[in-house]
Amino acid sequence: MRPIRNSAKALLIQNDKILLTKNKDDFGYFYLFPGGGQEHGEELKDAVERECLEEIGQKVIVGDLVYVREYIGKNHEFSEWDSEVHQVEFYFTCSFASIAPSFGEGTNPDKDQVGVEWIEIKKLDEIRLYPRALGKSIKQNEIEIHYFGDVN
Repeated sequence: MRPIRNSAKALLIQNDKILLTKNKDDFGYFYLFPGGGQEHGEELKDAVERECLEEIGQKVIVGDLVYVREYIGKNHEFSEWDSEVHQVEFYFTCSFASIAPSFGEGTNPDKDQVGVEWIEIKKLDEIRLYPRALGKSIKQNEIEIHYFGDVN
């Protein structure tokens, strides 16, 4: 049995757009919130900062925790290969440390990551975004503390 994994994610919103990582798999493009696994001895906010440098190549200032989501792989459409995954994700509002950031390569992007993209919030339901439930909440301007439980 694999241990439960903590993941820290960034919500970067400007001008009615949200910054997401663009990824590609056998089914096409999909989008994720920047962030990733917490390392042993690392605070969640430090994990967000490190992961943003790795994935979007930018230093961020971490704000408030606004969402908590669990992902239990055996309960979702990817159970064929994700059945052993149990992850708790913590989503923080973030801002950029520099006034006009430019996006290039992160220092260590995820294996499926092909870029970084600003997506209009009103179009979040038009893309393959994970978790979908979080996209719906953001689109409805419900950015406050939410515990989603095991959703996709």
